[in-house]
Amino acid sequence: MSSKTSGGAAKSSAVKHSAREAALDVLIRVEENQSYSNLLLNQVLQKHALERADAGLATELVYGTIGRKNTIDFFLERFVSKGLAKLEPWVRCLLRLSFYQLHYLDRIPDHAVVSEAVNIAKRRGHQGISGMVNGVLRAIIRSKAELVLPAALGDVKRIALGHSHPEWLVRRWIRQLGPELTEQICAANNEPPHVSIRANARRRSRLELLEQLQGSGLSAEASELAPAGILVQGAGNMALSPGFLQGDFSIQDESSMLVAEALEPRPGMTVLDCCAAPGGKTAHIAEKMDDSGKIWACDLHEHKQKLIADQAERLGLTSIQTLVMDAAKLDEHFGAESFDRILLDAPCSGLGVIRRKPDLKWAKQEAEIDAISELQYAILSRVHRLLRPGGVLVYSTCTIEHAENAGMVERFLAEHRDFELEPLPAEAFASVDPAAAAAGMVQILPQQFHSDGFFIARLRKRA
Repeated sequence: MSSKTSGGAAKSSAVKHSAREAALDVLIRVEENQSYSNLLLNQVLQKHALERADAGLATELVYGTIGRKNTIDFFLERFVSKGLAKLEPWVRCLLRLSFYQLHYLDRIPDHAVVSEAVNIAKRRGHQGISGMVNGVLRAIIRSKAELVLPAALGDVKRIALGHSHPEWLVRRWIRQLGPELTEQICAANNEPPHVSIRANARRRSRLELLEQLQGSGLSAEASELAPAGILVQGAGNMALSPGFLQGDFSIQDESSMLVAEALEPRPGMTVLDCCAAPGGKTAHIAEKMDDSGKIWACDLHEHKQKLIADQAERLGLTSIQTLVMDAAKLDEHFGAESFDRILLDAPCSGLGVIRRKPDLKWAKQEAEIDAISELQYAILSRVHRLLRPGGVLVYSTCTIEHAENAGMVERFLAEHRDFELEPLPAEAFASVDPAAAAAGMVQILPQQFHSDGFFIARLRKRA
């Protein structure tokens, strides 16, 4: 651990008190209610109106503590005499939060971590709890050199504990991908995600936007993966910047930007986006069509209709029409063969976005993957009827699970001989595996480009 002067430490502790309290509030609610950490964190940060540095610390503490939860619990168990499970949830969360700082962060002095945790325990509990917290954390500091994982673990336990993933998921990935690739994926899932934005080509080119951002003093570079993408560092919340509000760009992961590229929509086309919320891909499709034509953006949930409409309004897009409907029933609403392009960005297990939603890996159950695969197939088996002969259907997910991806496409093609895979656009997919792109479907893993794990397949209906 790096050390700081006592004056700096005192100042740091005073400034960051609210950051730790905010982080603890989120952790407790995730623990007790299985709430989504990203949504809760946004609410709590707005409520506390933290300064940028404090908001950054609170964010790191939430995602880091949740992301490393089973490793933290493995080490904490030896210091809590009656066991972690018997502690009140807020005490358990406070110990995890403190352990994360002591073990994984080197810029916060140990004594500041202990002092802050003890003060929080006094405010929220009683003297017995604060004494226990003090004792546990001081014992951890004395034992730092001994906090190593056992040497004789098999691949499943070693990767699950070393990179904090549930054993069932590690076992499943090892079976599909092998231990080396599984370990790389799990390690990548614990790294903070890039902030990436998509240039709105109707307003300015990526190069023009890049030059403007760099000219305003921001650290920005072109995405290696996505033709419209830009990576931005240290800029805070890009959704609050003037460029976002006036429609110069959208915030979107690089992998996700490739979906509209795969669809290749052209001006004047009629396009169906089956599961469109929150509307990022829909808007990208409209931008590529120069807002000429018609895009039906559908979603099952009524409250998400506004998210899509808000995106369209911010970007000045008028070609998008929203519809609240179950994707598996869209063929009851639209006529057969009425669309030139269909995007099915299918509901999925989300196992490609663990980096952004670390609580997902603890909340997900293996049985859910089979259930979600059946839902995907039910939708795919009906929406394909809405595509005209010669049209293109793009199937995509934000997971790396074979049954939901390549396995799903192979199953569909085996039963629908009027469809075939066709190559993904070579220029847009130049950075991805060229052989896979030429074969018509690509699987992007989280460690390859430091982006979300994503799957994209391009299917053409025979004329």
